[in-house]
Amino acid sequence: MDNLENELKDLKGFIAELKADRAATKEKEKRESWTKYVSLTVVIIAVVGSIASQWSGKYAGQVQMSQARASDAWNLYQARSVKGHLLEVTTNMLTKVGTASDPDVQRMLKSYAKDVAKYDEGKVESQTLARAYEEDRDTAAALGGKLGPAMPMFAISIAMASMCLLTKKKPLWLLAMLAAAIATVMSVSARLKETTPRGPQLEQAAAAKASPHQEKKAGEN
Repeated sequence: MDNLENELKDLKGFIAELKADRAATKEKEKRESWTKYVSLTVVIIAVVGSIASQWSGKYAGQVQMSQARASDAWNLYQARSVKGHLLEVTTNMLTKVGTASDPDVQRMLKSYAKDVAKYDEGKVESQTLARAYEEDRDTAAALGGKLGPAMPMFAISIAMASMCLLTKKKPLWLLAMLAAAIATVMSVSARLKETTPRGPQLEQAAAAKASPHQEKKAGEN
């Protein structure tokens, strides 16, 4: 009987300990239930940071493309300027050396004058296009500069939220959300200031303007 009573006491003690452990576990889970929101915060910050990173890459690509197109336009401006200058020099030489009443010389001078006017018009077009692409480049660079500080802030906020999960310290979570909010505001602010690039529009307009002339010339030939 004594052994049976001892076993019952041990069993009751074990059950009491088990209940205490379960109660402690539930209490701990209740106290740390907020950590699941921290995990959700990490996911949200990662998604928003990824979107901002794509925006930053887009602006970087626009800077490179606009710079390349501006350089092409300035090269075309220089080529047209050189050709126009050569025709002007040739015209002056023909005017001084050639016979003014010679019909062939007159036709040649008129043809050269038309070509010079065409190159002058082309120079203005190339210059306008080059400056438009430079404006697009500067605008994209400014927007990318606004997004620059946001990228490390997203990384820092994710790191602080992760540390919060490990240490169970709520202040780190609050700091992580604050840093992510600031980075998000910076990213959205840059996005809202985005404008339509002028360079491609001017280039398309110039191409559309040149197409009828090319078709007309092809029909005459």
